[in-house]
Amino acid sequence: MVDANRMVEEFWELVSIDSVSGKERRVADILISKLKALGLEVVEDGAGSKVGSDTGNIIGKLPGSGRGPLLMLCSHMDTVEPGCGVRPVLENGVIRSSGDTVLGADDKAGITTILEVLRLVREKQIEHGGLEVVFTIWEEGGLFGAKNLDYHLLQAKAGFVLDSDGPPGTIITRAPSQDRIGAVIRGKAAHAGINPEEGINAIQVASHAIARMKLGRIDHETTSNIGIISGGKATNIIPDSVTVEGETRSLVESKRVALTEHICETIRYSAEKFNASVDIMTETLYTDFNLAEESLPVRIAVKAAGKLGLAAKLEKTGGGSDANILNSRGIATAVLGIAMKKVHTTEEHIAVEDLAANARYLLEIIKAAQDGF
Repeated sequence: MVDANRMVEEFWELVSIDSVSGKERRVADILISKLKALGLEVVEDGAGSKVGSDTGNIIGKLPGSGRGPLLMLCSHMDTVEPGCGVRPVLENGVIRSSGDTVLGADDKAGITTILEVLRLVREKQIEHGGLEVVFTIWEEGGLFGAKNLDYHLLQAKAGFVLDSDGPPGTIITRAPSQDRIGAVIRGKAAHAGINPEEGINAIQVASHAIARMKLGRIDHETTSNIGIISGGKATNIIPDSVTVEGETRSLVESKRVALTEHICETIRYSAEKFNASVDIMTETLYTDFNLAEESLPVRIAVKAAGKLGLAAKLEKTGGGSDANILNSRGIATAVLGIAMKKVHTTEEHIAVEDLAANARYLLEIIKAAQDGF
């Protein structure tokens, strides 16, 4: 039933369109046309103007023809850098980039899957309780599209985000919250060769702090990282300012809060020790979610996997996705593995068979939702 060749052609078309975060207009226009051609009512919300993108989120609605629950299906339109000028290559049943860009399977494999399933629903007149399709902007780096989505346009209370690694049958039911941490440490400039003792080296202060931080894998639920350090003007000047940027994540909110405070306190301690000053900013980017096995999307996804003979695997992840925001807004949302591999690298790839299997699984999810849920 699933047309693998059609999916490859559509995936090829989509990844060949530049749509790095904040510049999704071209792919959005094409998706609007595709959704309308499939009989969906389509609107574009105002998220773009709020976050600085050249388009808003795209929402498509297909009225129900059966008795099942209204379901939301979501993927994001943007890709990470280097994501311009993608030239896909098909070798031995695997689609990859030419090697100088990402492929964009994250998340155009998800979009392709949704489009194929919508076609099959229409072609085969498959009953369903109604479908709401959401293609978001600027997921990468902040989940900005989902954060600014016009939720008044949605009625679904359960849904699926197609945006994870792992084969079909992988169901992400738990994901962490994340804090962003930024610190500006201010020391005192002086000539590094003539009077260094009169200076306060801001980079040294940062180094002292970082050496005392708990970083990396803290436990099976918690991580932290310092990812950016910038400062200094020249090698012969004691640096009077340095910026440090990092993050904390945890599946348990209290652990994230405690770890963020630990990092901040460590920076404050080092600044005081060297007689420097510091300004610290923290922001919670998104909250965690933890779907019960009895929740509607999990029950539907597990049943669909069983019907296809797939091993349903309920997993947790260390990454955030649009599902974090959707769950926080009252839409019980599981994340489905779509077998994309080595995402965010120039080695990103996906197998044609996995692309087709994604569509078979999502179609079975829509069918399974008719079975008394």
